Amino acid sequence: MWVTKAKEMEEIITIRNVCKTYHIGKTEVRALDGVSLTICKNEYVAIMGPSGSGKSTLMNILGCLDTPDSGTYDFCGRDVSRLKDDALADVRSRQIGFVFQSFALMPRLSALENVALPLIYAGVPRTARLERAREALQLVGLGGRMEHDPSELSGGQKQRVALARALIGNPSIILADEPTGNLDSATSEEIMSLFNDIHAAGNTVILVTHSEQIAAHARRIICIRDGMVESDSQVPSPGEGIWSKAP
Repeated sequence: MWVTKAKEMEEIITIRNVCKTYHIGKTEVRALDGVSLTICKNEYVAIMGPSGSGKSTLMNILGCLDTPDSGTYDFCGRDVSRLKDDALADVRSRQIGFVFQSFALMPRLSALENVALPLIYAGVPRTARLERAREALQLVGLGGRMEHDPSELSGGQKQRVALARALIGNPSIILADEPTGNLDSATSEEIMSLFNDIHAAGNTVILVTHSEQIAAHARRIICIRDGMVESDSQVPSPGEGIWSKAP
């Protein structure tokens, strides 16, 4: 399920001068103001910022949940910044694995069925998708809870199910929005250990978080403030010393 670690870095996301404005009544809110950045394959990136900074808007654009008013977004070699809703939905289903703070599990489906759900939309036959779902649940340590529905799972177990679901389609990126926001500290560290393993196996991981402790697991931290990139820093591996500014 987890892909082989990439041998070299290649650009997977490039956004240039992206702007997004919302209108709330008569008030105009500039959520993103000329944001440009590049994310490469197998990077582990945390996007941080206070409430109202624009990080959620950036996440929605990176996840093809929304489109910019201006600027461009190249995703896996394709300009997705002007795609219509159906085309964006196809990109999301095939190339992006989502993990949400609220888990977003279907309450009437078992853990196994929740994980297999994306493969239904991909047209994978039932036997094959259930087998892949079992494999994914084994990888996240839930082999013994496959037939339980979400009401029978703890918060940490629900997030493991969500992680397995995000991975099952071998997406180009894993995009996690406050993935430990509903978890206690100990469970949060368990989930972040899984994200570390997912990244080590070769996956591109993008976290959106307000927590410095959670962001510290990433290898790069992008801070957003007032709709602009305030800082973009590489985090050294253990033993390499202090953070350094990204080139």
